[in-house]
Amino acid sequence: MSNTQIPQNYKSLLGLYDTQKAIGLIKTIFQEKLCAALHLKRVTAPLFVLHGSGLNDDLNGVERPVRFDVPCLEEEAEVVHSLAKWKRYALAKYGFRPGQGLVCDMNAIRRDETPDNLHSIYVDQWDWERVVTEKQRTIPFLKDTVRDIVDAVCATADELRWKFPELKKVRLGREVTFITTQELEDMYPTLTPKERENEITRLHGTVCIMQIGGKLASGQVHDGRAPDYDDWTLNCDILFWHKALGCALELSSMGIRVDADALRRQLEEAGCPERAQLPFHQMLLNGQLPLTMGGGIGQSRLCMLLLGKAHVGEVQVSLWDEETRSTCEAAGVTLL
Repeated sequence: MSNTQIPQNYKSLLGLYDTQKAIGLIKTIFQEKLCAALHLKRVTAPLFVLHGSGLNDDLNGVERPVRFDVPCLEEEAEVVHSLAKWKRYALAKYGFRPGQGLVCDMNAIRRDETPDNLHSIYVDQWDWERVVTEKQRTIPFLKDTVRDIVDAVCATADELRWKFPELKKVRLGREVTFITTQELEDMYPTLTPKERENEITRLHGTVCIMQIGGKLASGQVHDGRAPDYDDWTLNCDILFWHKALGCALELSSMGIRVDADALRRQLEEAGCPERAQLPFHQMLLNGQLPLTMGGGIGQSRLCMLLLGKAHVGEVQVSLWDEETRSTCEAAGVTLL
């Protein structure tokens, strides 16, 4: 059964040719602004890592990576879910110093994703990471970085509107509303986490939801987060209200990464202390990796947001079930 729903009377603001042109511009302009704002250098990143290295992002801990054998190495490899851990390893290997960082194009396959208007089994994002000091592992520093990213998004939208006047209907708010998952639960105790996100973003337009992964007062979690990359007390999601779909669009998952103490604590809380023996985790516990912060910013998500698109298939090429294709065709929505 398809999870795709096309809003009534939806019509793409740009035709197919201009959509492709605009996608190229967005990816060029935004990366330049992001690098300038966060002092990042572009690096080349892997599509796959060795199974058992501990470098793959485990997401919520239940998603299966695409795995294949590599006969010449007598090893198995996994297509990355994201580069959350690899980036930290790369910062150490390349000798980046505090205040410096990297960004890379990340392409992934998430086989267990449930496709809908916003989700696909193909994921493309800007994965970034930068070295921080112990004194910068704070909520105020996290908030300042979020504001820098939102400014880069809005500045990209401004440039795009000059080139495509049809996009003047797409308006984003630069002012960010910050709220923790516990404050959100206290505000909307009867709603589900996703309903809470939609309600707060509908009211404020641009929202940063902080402290994701740990248990709330109710005993529930707002959303799953792997225990070995973000510090659950210092992480967040950035959401924008997406007018075309009438819902919150999560553009970025990011945070200040675990130090040794946070890693031990979160592995215990998640019930997987054995992960501490993996090579990446041993490097972190032995002080061989720098303190960092970082995140992923969805490339297709950003294109959807800035172009006012109703389906992610309008800005990326993926696989869709027959019902989704039929639904989109009947609504005049062109899937790439």
